[in-house]
Amino acid sequence: MPSPWLSVPLADYEGHMRSAGVQQLDALSDLFAEALACCRPESVAILGIAGGNGLDRIDGNITRRIVGLDVNPLYLEAVRRRFAVVHDLELHCVDLAEEIAELEPVHLVHAALVFEHAGVGRCLENALSLVAPGGALSAVLQLPGESEANVGVSPFPSIQSLGSHFSLIDPAWLREELEHRGFRLKHQSRRALPAGKGFWMGVFGRA
Repeated sequence: MPSPWLSVPLADYEGHMRSAGVQQLDALSDLFAEALACCRPESVAILGIAGGNGLDRIDGNITRRIVGLDVNPLYLEAVRRRFAVVHDLELHCVDLAEEIAELEPVHLVHAALVFEHAGVGRCLENALSLVAPGGALSAVLQLPGESEANVGVSPFPSIQSLGSHFSLIDPAWLREELEHRGFRLKHQSRRALPAGKGFWMGVFGRA
């Protein structure tokens, strides 16, 4: 089955994420910057890079290799247009939920709101396989809000189609799962969002 993200225009996604009732783009950018500051990676891979939110937070003097992965090739073209002058980007069109990402591992893999959409099967395996020895995985998970809707009400119809493909991931479950796989929590933080929702980020170091 084709990914539902192939039917979501980037303008709809970014418009939704910036909207007053959601306000998630800045929060995600800040959490990415926090993960970068925590790990100071020589290389980073962003899973589900979308339009490149947060790439401006990368210090090119520290992080030399930047890898972006996404299922939507139009998103990757937008990233290339927006950031090619700033960074030497390595972009790959991959369905992380279905395909195997065969790439050279990096020092930091960043997965923000990826597992909720792509699951914790193949996608989690991909994420962990991309972490170099001594590297880290930073995962941003959405915490439940006051309403039952995990995907907020949006003026963009294409966004509403994602609701049936979204499942919350329990941070405690993820921590236990990663510990079994040799990853230890080294940093965590929370960020409040509208409608009582929030983000949790955990940075897990690989032994």
